[in-house]
Parts: sequence; structure tokens; C-alpha cells
Amino acid sequence: MRRAVVTGLGPVTPIGIGKASFLEGQHQGRSGVGRIRRFDTSALPCQIAAEIHDDLSSWVDPKESRRLDRFVKLALAAAALAVEDAGLSEADLASPRVGTLVGSGIGGMETWEEQSKIFHSRGADRVSPFFIPMMIANMASGQIAMRYRATGPSSTVVLACATGSAAIGEAARTIRLGEADLILVGGAEAAVTPMAIGGFGNMKALSTRNDQPQAASRPFTASRDGFVLGEGAGVLALEELEHARARGAHIYAEVVGYGSSADAYHITMPAPEGRGAQAAMRAALESASLAPEAIGYINAHGTSTPANDLTETQAIKAVFGDHSGKLAISSTKSMTGHLLGAAGAVEAIATIQAFESGVLPPTINYDDPDPELDLDFVPNRARAQQVEYGMSNSFAFGGQNAVVILRRWS
Repeated sequence: MRRAVVTGLGPVTPIGIGKASFLEGQHQGRSGVGRIRRFDTSALPCQIAAEIHDDLSSWVDPKESRRLDRFVKLALAAAALAVEDAGLSEADLASPRVGTLVGSGIGGMETWEEQSKIFHSRGADRVSPFFIPMMIANMASGQIAMRYRATGPSSTVVLACATGSAAIGEAARTIRLGEADLILVGGAEAAVTPMAIGGFGNMKALSTRNDQPQAASRPFTASRDGFVLGEGAGVLALEELEHARARGAHIYAEVVGYGSSADAYHITMPAPEGRGAQAAMRAALESASLAPEAIGYINAHGTSTPANDLTETQAIKAVFGDHSGKLAISSTKSMTGHLLGAAGAVEAIATIQAFESGVLPPTINYDDPDPELDLDFVPNRARAQQVEYGMSNSFAFGGQNAVVILRRWS
């Protein structure tokens, strides 16, 4: 039976770019949230986000950059990091057996807003001819394929906040079916823009803790008041086991389970008691042929919204029963903010790094526990603890859910 293993990690996040910096940020409990620098927020109720201020020119040529939306630039940087980490050469990648599957929940929001202003102020003939290919959501996957001349299966998933996890699950299936030997897979998002902040803010989905930005993302606490929007990308080199062994690759982990479901309930609110989340977790366990007791760690969706954190906790209790009290659960969104379509991929990388380092990332800002949410959320400090199996949860607007189970490689 063909198996899908992870051989390269490419995180681009508000708390660190590259696996070493990202891991250090997790272990330090670093917050990437601050007041928004990119545009004037004085008229907005929410004035904070988790932005990336690093120079991306090491990974994206400045000339090429002018024709790329920011989410594609972040994806290209993440792919370059994953390729380097996996020890892949140009010859390894330029193959019909190598694919790309990098999703985005929103796509080129920044480009859309900029070109919309031009259209309304200067007319249609001033809209950039690159507008469409810059903003469409499949362009991260397409640009990565072009950069590495990877001519195998190339596609995109768009599942809002569940995009990154769904991409990993679908890429693992593609490898198991024998349609590819290696896939650069993940998600990218760059939606820290005036319209996105305004839209999410008007939904009352965002934290307005503007005076304490680093304390604003506080999953599972009594005082949580909304999520903090972030930007970033995560790309993994996902490879068929024997293909990885043949080239002497370092193997981090195996993707052993994937489950998806629909709440079929509401456009933004999770189903009562997390019924859809329960279904996705159970489906992932079934696909991995695992009993619930095998899972040692969950990287929770944990957005810091009142409804999500409650229903996810209820869902975990329903699926894991008595074992839920023994699980270590943390939300790395407390540090990175919510990366939307990139979240699942970045959080899978965090889970894999927990295997590799033997240290679980914390849920920071956990200083006022919600008595209704009484599980072990690895509060405030990273914890030395080795686990064999980790679950990564992603639950999206539209009621679409994706759950990935990873196994530590030994």
C-alpha cells in the first residue's frame, strides 16, 4: 500500500519564517499580533492583526513581485522553504510525477481592492491586465508549478478556514492512489486589508482588544471576544514513502488519517455541540484505523470566538469521551492569529514539529479559564511531551470541516 509522508516543511508565519524560527516562536509563546501597519485603521473598530513584516525578496524576485498578489508571494516563499528543507533538486521537481495543491480561502484580496479603486476612480481601461491572474485563488498552486516545472496533478481547494487541512488530506489521497509521487501542498492567505477587516469586523467576528493586541487572541478563555486576522502560508513536501526512501530523504511524519464533513447548518455559526466537527474527527479516526485513545495531541481550530471554542470543546468530549481529559490540546492561533486558508497547513507543520522536538506548543493568553471549557489546553508555556499521533482540526465558514491525523515517524 502506498503511504504519504512529510519530507519538507515551509512555514511563513507572523511568529517566524522557516522551520527554525517558527519553532522558536512556538516554544517562546511569541505573539505575532500588533496594531496594523499596512493601512490606516482609524475608522475601523478592529485595528489589530498578525502581519508579516519580513522582506520576501529572498524568495520572490522584485520584478516578478509586481505581477503577483501578496498571497502568492507568501506561497512561493513557503514552497521554496519546503523544497530546500526536503533537499529537492530542480531535476527532482521537473516531473509529471510531481504535483502542486496549494489552496487559499479568499485569494487575491489585496489586488481586488487596489484594482477596484482604480476602476471606480479612473475607469475600466486603467485596470491592470494582470488583475485576474493576480487575484484568482488557484494562482499560488499554478505559480509554484511553473517555478519548479512540476507538470503533475495541480489543483486548488477553497474551504475557507479549512483549506490547508483539506489540501493535505486530498494530496495524501492523490499519492495513495498512485497519481503522483510528490506534492507541494498547503495553503496561503493575505487578507489583512481594509475591506476584510471591515467585513469580518461588521460580522462581530474579530477581537477589538486594540489596546492589548498581543493579548487579543485568547482561545478557550472566558474573556475571548473574537479572532485576530493573520496572514501567512504553509507548504509541505508530501511524498510517497518508497520514493522518499529511495532518495534518502529525512521523514518527519506520516499522514495517516483525513476526515471531512459539512455542518449543513449555518453560514458562519457552528452546528450545536459541534456535530459537524464530531463527524470529521470520527471520519479521520476511521480512515486512520485508530481508536480515539491513540491520539495524544490535538492542534485545535481554537479561533478565540465564543461559539467556536465552546462547540469544539463539546465535540472533542463527545468523540474522545473519558480520554478527552488526558489529551493535550492547544491553539497556535493564540500566537499566529487566524491565517484562514493557510491555517490548517501551518498548524499541521506545528503538529509535526511537536513530534520532532518532543515539545507541545502552548495556548498563550490563557489567564482566565472558561469553566465550561475544562480540558487541558497546554496553558501559556510550551510543554515537553512526546506523542505518537496528533490531530489537526480545521472548521470553516459554510460549515465545512477538515481534520488531519499525523503520525510521528520513527
